[in-house]
Amino acid sequence: MEADELIRSRRSVHEYSDEPIAEETLAEIFDRVRFTPSGYNLQPWEFVVLQAPENRAALAEAAYGQEHVEEAAAAVVVLGNTDPAAHAERVFDDWLDKGYLPSEAVRDDLLGQVEGMGDQPDAENRLWTTRSTSLAAMTLMYAAWDLGVGSCPMEGFDPEGVLDVVDAPAGYEPVMLVTLGYPAEGTADIENERKSRRSVAEIVHHETFAAGDGTADEGDHAAGAVEADD
Repeated sequence: MEADELIRSRRSVHEYSDEPIAEETLAEIFDRVRFTPSGYNLQPWEFVVLQAPENRAALAEAAYGQEHVEEAAAAVVVLGNTDPAAHAERVFDDWLDKGYLPSEAVRDDLLGQVEGMGDQPDAENRLWTTRSTSLAAMTLMYAAWDLGVGSCPMEGFDPEGVLDVVDAPAGYEPVMLVTLGYPAEGTADIENERKSRRSVAEIVHHETFAAGDGTADEGDHAAGAVEADD
């Protein structure tokens, strides 16, 4: 699928068919996810894919009963590692081996900086991992749609309940849930006219966020309102 078509045609899918997702297709999706950018290339993400009905049912309970968690072929728990240094040593060794760093001293300095991030307040490290991991979740949805697999990002869930369902160790932040599956035939999510989007003129500001530059009146805002998960 061409990039423009991929971006413009992706929708958040809530109604799924009974068709399972082949393991080869899932593997291809996540092989593409690996190439998501992240701060310092630290790749702080982990993905727990739930396909067994009983596990998706448990996850749906932690997601406040949202039915498409159970109806999708798979539900993915997107986790962010809140330890910035978890993969730092091998990442910076790779940089050094491939000539991205001029010396071991620079490599050691970078490693020290990242290890020092671990001393930040928990809230800051949660924000740090959420930023990069959210990029990976978006890659996941585009990669899936390129292979004909629909998806829906979800932020409505009990974090502790989700961590319990997937038995995640300490130090991981549940950033998002993403359902995956083939859209049901005739689903409104795909067939209906796309929900409105705010215009470029409204969302883009140049140099400063100035009144009258890239802003719209109340009527424009009301007309451009959309659901957060679409």
